Amino acid sequence: MSGFVIDASIAVKWVIEEPGTGLALALRHRPLIAPELLAAECANILWKKAHRSDVELRPMRPLMAAATALAIALGHPACDCVYLALAAAADLPFVTADTRLLSRIARDDASRFTGRVLGLPAVAASLTREAE
Repeated sequence: MSGFVIDASIAVKWVIEEPGTGLALALRHRPLIAPELLAAECANILWKKAHRSDVELRPMRPLMAAATALAIALGHPACDCVYLALAAAADLPFVTADTRLLSRIARDDASRFTGRVLGLPAVAASLTREAE
């Protein structure tokens, strides 16, 4: 895997020690993208990272129609679905530590997310295997 779409649940682990911090830190060695929403969710914490160009922030407006459709289909907040829409638009897998979102996606009848939305532990395991 060459890159990932990340959400605030990943980015915040880079600056706040919490469960999964080590795994989230391992992702920083890959190309990462996120919608501008990331800055709003992480406020000043993420602003510092975006200012240093650690994460390429993408415009959110072009993603809103797809994000809204995903939110309706999944019965999940649209702000989280912006990340799904960006992953689809960028043709990159989306990695998240948001267990509620992962659960919603797992219950989705469509296979549109198969292999495209990954939990942080699965990605960390994959990165560890690649490093060996």
